[in-house]
Amino acid sequence: METPGSQSSLHRANLERVVRAVRMAGSLTQAEIARTTGLSAATVSNIVRELKEAGTVEVTPTSSGGRRARAVSLSADAGLVVGVDFGHSHLRVAIGNLAHKVLSEDAEPIDVDASSAEGLDRAEAMVRRLVETASAGTGRAKVIGVGLGVPGPIDIGTGVLGSTAILPGWAGTNPRDDLAARLGVPVYVDNDANLGALGEQVWGAGHGAEDLAYIKVASGVGAGLVISGQVYRGPGGTAGEIGHITLDESGPVCRCGNRGCLETFTAARYVLPLLTPTHGAGLTMERMVRLAQEGDPGCRRVIADVGRHIGSGVASLCNLLNPSRVVLGGDLAEAGDLVLDPVRDSVARYAIPSAARQLTVLPGELGSRAEVLGALALVLSEMGEATLLDAAGAAGAAA
Repeated sequence: METPGSQSSLHRANLERVVRAVRMAGSLTQAEIARTTGLSAATVSNIVRELKEAGTVEVTPTSSGGRRARAVSLSADAGLVVGVDFGHSHLRVAIGNLAHKVLSEDAEPIDVDASSAEGLDRAEAMVRRLVETASAGTGRAKVIGVGLGVPGPIDIGTGVLGSTAILPGWAGTNPRDDLAARLGVPVYVDNDANLGALGEQVWGAGHGAEDLAYIKVASGVGAGLVISGQVYRGPGGTAGEIGHITLDESGPVCRCGNRGCLETFTAARYVLPLLTPTHGAGLTMERMVRLAQEGDPGCRRVIADVGRHIGSGVASLCNLLNPSRVVLGGDLAEAGDLVLDPVRDSVARYAIPSAARQLTVLPGELGSRAEVLGALALVLSEMGEATLLDAAGAAGAAA
C-alpha cells in the first residue's frame, strides 16, 4: 500500500519526467509528452495544468496531424541561461530562456595569448551587458546558470583546463570556478567540440540522432561524441581527440609531439601554407572555401585532400563506435560537397561496410554559433529537472 510520502515522491518524479521531456525537445504536445514519458494522457494533462499554474511551463495552441493540440514549453519567464564560447580568436556570448529561445547574442575578437583573467573580464562584461538587453522590460529575469566552452581538454570533475596549444595562457586554470565567482551563479564547462555536438543535436543537423559525432576543423581538429543521447567525455575529458589519430608515422611533427597526426593534414595551420606560393600569405580557411566555391583549382584540391583525410578518421570512428550521423562543423563545412564527398569516399573505402552504409555525413547547420548554442544546451542538460522546477516555481511565485 502506498503511503502519502511515497505518493508525493512518485508525483514529484512524474513532474520531473515531464519537465525533462519538454526540456530536451524544447516544445512538445501533451500527446507527445505521454508517448515520451510513458505516462497516461490523463496524468500528463493534470501535471501540465499544475506546472502551468506554478509558472514552470507555457501552453499554447498548435496543431498535430491536422488536429488541434496544445504545445507545452518551459516558461520563458522562469529564468535566463547564458552560453559563453571562447574560440581560437573570438569570444561569443548568447542569452536564452528555458523555452530554447535565444534573446540576445554577440561576438568579438579576442587575443588568444591573453591571460585567463583578461578573457574572463571580457566575458563577464559581455554577459552583464547582454543579460540587461535580454531582460529589458521584465525587471525580474534572473540568470540561473551559465555554460562555458573552451578549446582544450577539461577535467569535468575539477573544472581545470589541461594543456592546450590554443589557449596556452589558460593551462592549469579553473575557468569554471573563476567565472562562477564573478557572476554568482552555477557555471558548467566543456570543450568546444562537445558543445558543438550538443548544439547541433538540439538545434541543428544532429537533431533526433542518438549516436553522432561532430567534427570541428579549425586551428585544431576535434570530435564531440554523443552516445545513446549523451555526450561522452571519457574519464579525463579527452574523448574525441580525433585530430591525433596517426595517419603517417613519417609525417609532419604534430603539436602533441607525435608524427603524422590527422591534424597535421587537415587543420588550418598546416593546410593553408600549402597555398602560400600561389595565393600569398594571410589566406584564411573561410577565404579558401570561398575561392573553392568560385572554382579555384588549387583551393579545391586542398579541400578535397582535407576531406579524404577527415574521412579516414571518420572511418575509424565508424569501426569503433558505429554512429548513425557525422556532422562537420567549422568554416570547412561551408564547402559543402566539395569536402563532404571526399569524406564519404574515404568512409566507404576504409570503414566496415555495414557501418558505412548506416552512416549519414552532413554539414553543420549552425555554423560559428554551434558551440555557444551548445553551451546553452549544456546548462539545461546539467541543471537537472529538480533545479528547473525550483527555479521556475520561484519565478512564478514572484510574479
